[in-house]
Amino acid sequence: MEVLFGIAAFIAIVATLLSVTRLNAVHALLYLIVSILSLAVIFYILGAPFASALEVIVYAGAIVVLMLFVVMMLNLGHQAVEREKTLLRPRIWIGPFLLAALLMAEFLFLLLGEGRTTKVTVQSPTQVGIALFQPYLIAVEIASFLLLAGVVGAYHLGRKIVFPEAKK
Repeated sequence: MEVLFGIAAFIAIVATLLSVTRLNAVHALLYLIVSILSLAVIFYILGAPFASALEVIVYAGAIVVLMLFVVMMLNLGHQAVEREKTLLRPRIWIGPFLLAALLMAEFLFLLLGEGRTTKVTVQSPTQVGIALFQPYLIAVEIASFLLLAGVVGAYHLGRKIVFPEAKK
């Protein structure tokens, strides 16, 4: 179990570093998705399948996809066509694919029960809500303000590009 945790942690660290250092925003978001998926595997290994599912559904499934659509919306024009052509090259997808394939193999190993050596205790949504909104209330509120600031910033940037008459 410690080996699987180590592999998932290594993938999380590598994918996060690659996400921060990529110049292309789409590539950075792809590595961010891999990082979030590896965190979901870590949560599952630690015995929190509900937190793991929330990590995939909320972060990888909703927030990162929303950010990806915003990035795609802001990259309008001839440069967007050239960038899209570079995204179709297979060598760009090798890094995220290898990390995601390793995570998928590890997750399947865990789901099939061969890698499970400890008993997993399932937490109810009520217990997760109590844990989030009692000792971590300030952290949850700060995260919500950061997300709100990101949405307002994306609107402000997109308004000038998509609707040029709004510059008046």
